[in-house]
Amino acid sequence: MPDPRFFEDLGPIRLGELAALTGAKLMDAEAAERLVSGVAILAHAGPENITFLADRKYAAGLAAGRAGACFLAPALAEAVPAGCAVLTHANPQAAYALAAQRLHRPRRGGPLALAADAILEADVELSPGAVIGAAAHIGRGTRIGANAVIGPGVVIGRDCEIGPGVSIGFALIGDRVKIAAGARVGEPGFGATAGPQGLIDIPQLGRVILQDGVSVGANTTIDRGAFEDTVIGENSKIDNLVQIAHNVRVGRNCVMAAHTGISGSVIIGDGAQFGGRAGVADHVTIGAGARVGAAAGVMKNIPAGETWGGMPARPIRHWLRETAWLSRMANRKGGGDA
Repeated sequence: MPDPRFFEDLGPIRLGELAALTGAKLMDAEAAERLVSGVAILAHAGPENITFLADRKYAAGLAAGRAGACFLAPALAEAVPAGCAVLTHANPQAAYALAAQRLHRPRRGGPLALAADAILEADVELSPGAVIGAAAHIGRGTRIGANAVIGPGVVIGRDCEIGPGVSIGFALIGDRVKIAAGARVGEPGFGATAGPQGLIDIPQLGRVILQDGVSVGANTTIDRGAFEDTVIGENSKIDNLVQIAHNVRVGRNCVMAAHTGISGSVIIGDGAQFGGRAGVADHVTIGAGARVGAAAGVMKNIPAGETWGGMPARPIRHWLRETAWLSRMANRKGGGDA
């Protein structure tokens, strides 16, 4: 379920109403009066939740779970376990997105620059123009820069430095974290699917977690999770103008140089290093201690401890040999322009 510090619950709702809202077909008419209170992915769904199944390879997760209801394609209906209500839809993810919009809403800021129920520990410094949202909690000795915006429910630890113009929402921040000017933490990640009237946004219901000692450079963006949390491990150092997408998990003591781009649901092991302008495709795993060269384009998993470069990225020795061979071929006798 979405964290109640950041999201309002708008349920429960009857499955019959939800079917009408999403255009799904409820297979058991007797289930129309059953109530669901929220959405959840397969791994976290309970009897009070509705989930979705869009790919048969995840059917085992549905069968092993306890979801109260599920959106899925008609061809997958046999994968639903007893006790789980079936709502068939041509695009289960779109139905799930519409259900999420109906059942959950991000908490909104209030009219005061410093919310009455915000908690500021001793020696917190607020610069001019700083906004602190409802029920936010700022730890002892933390400094908030000019015009920074700390959203509702955000927790920031002790001895942190939040630069001017930073915005933080849907986030839990550890101790001794440094976030430089203009960074954006907790904005919704990129996710859309085809709806009845065209493309619709998929609600991003996760959080961002920055563990102790993390540094975030100027104008870097770290998106909140879509389903799971986006997590940056202890003491990792992120340069300016880096993009980290939703559901990414970065280990401890990682380094990312400027213009690195990490796509959604990437898993990065402890001590990994990224050169400037490196890019990583979604759902890739980068092993502990791996190194990614500058401007490399990573399209598949990198084993722990290996160094890769090039586009598409491959082990550094292979890439260097290929580059050297191409150079020889281009410069051999008779290989130049006529």
